[in-house]
Amino acid sequence: MGTAVVIGLSAVVMAIRDGEAVVLTVRRPGEDLLGLPFGPFDPEGHRTFELALRAFVREQTRFDPGYVEQLYTFGDKGRDAPVADMGAGAARVISVGYLGLAPAALAGSAASGWQPWTRFFPYEDWRDGRPAALGTIETALRSWATTADRLARARLLFALDGAPWNEERVLERYELLYEAGLVREAARDRGEVQPVVLPPTGEPMISDHRRILATALSRLRGKLKYRPVVFELMPEAFTLSTLQRAVEAIAGVPLHKQNFRRALERTDLVEGLGRMDAGTGGRPAELFRFRRELLAARPVGGMSLPLLRE
Repeated sequence: MGTAVVIGLSAVVMAIRDGEAVVLTVRRPGEDLLGLPFGPFDPEGHRTFELALRAFVREQTRFDPGYVEQLYTFGDKGRDAPVADMGAGAARVISVGYLGLAPAALAGSAASGWQPWTRFFPYEDWRDGRPAALGTIETALRSWATTADRLARARLLFALDGAPWNEERVLERYELLYEAGLVREAARDRGEVQPVVLPPTGEPMISDHRRILATALSRLRGKLKYRPVVFELMPEAFTLSTLQRAVEAIAGVPLHKQNFRRALERTDLVEGLGRMDAGTGGRPAELFRFRRELLAARPVGGMSLPLLRE
């Protein structure tokens, strides 16, 4: 008799709240750790993956996701998938991940909430300079990197010894930490005793949900540059400062204000609304809108990320 296979659906839904990029999470009864909204695909009852996913998110969080796109299919053996809700006797779960973007982090159910992604990847946030968490992570990685190949990978991914930081390689960094046993999920999945002390590599999640979240953050950071996806996270009217903070919150890097605005002006993606936002607490700033009609008229690119150099 063959191994039972169940198709699961997982959602990474992101929004901007108070200038921070947040992700929609759930905590199932009896679980200590947070997870992403997920559930089994029923080929008899669900017409499409996307419709099923939207139904799961609404049911589990009372939140209706807006823009969604398929992210990746996760099928590694030994994923430690939570199969309690995935069908009796399921020994292998193939999870289809989706990325959702919402213009507002609205309140959900009692079992759900919005968490900053920095809670799970503190070392990915360079907006205020090199993250303090990387100091102890670097020490642990150098202790683990006993071969030239390991050390080269650590240098490349974690910007050691003067190497440049590539904000898009979130997943590769997480997987290296997993391989090195420097995240909680590694010992759990291998059936080993949890280390008493680990460097600050972030809060674990159920199953492989942190890997799915890392995949989504990598995808979103890369897509910022070639598609105008950031506007799916913005309200109808916004200031350019609010837009820049949203881009920085996702990318985890600080941007040069004047260069960002010059690059944005060249894209022709936004237009002024002729009115001011007086609720900023400072000097009133002009409100803008995304020219969404461009999407149907011609190919539209993304945002330039001119880094702020100290």
